[in-house]
Amino acid sequence: MNAQELFKAINQCVDELDFISARKYMEQNQTLLQRAHHRLNRNAQELLQFVTDKGAETLNQKEINTLHAMNHYASNFDVRAFKLIVKDQAALISKKDSLTYLNQDAKALLESMNAVSLNA
Repeated sequence: MNAQELFKAINQCVDELDFISARKYMEQNQTLLQRAHHRLNRNAQELLQFVTDKGAETLNQKEINTLHAMNHYASNFDVRAFKLIVKDQAALISKKDSLTYLNQDAKALLESMNAVSLNA
């Protein structure tokens, strides 16, 4: 699908209130749409803004899987593997939504490592 067909498809999906399809098109072609968002109609531009803002805040599936692996290592008290993940994923731990996916064991290990402060 070329760019002109993409803009036409997104505008048509938004006009028909098919926001799921429009969102999928937007997520798959986000860089192109950011550069040429003026070719979208007003409602599609607002949906694109929502999709990009929401994407920056939420965790993607890979990040959630990493947090689940941290939970697994913390539950089995595999401190070495846990520390390796924490070292590689420092930015992920600093996201505000990441702590909601961690179990109590992982939170306790992170707090004992001074990686996060749960009391503040």
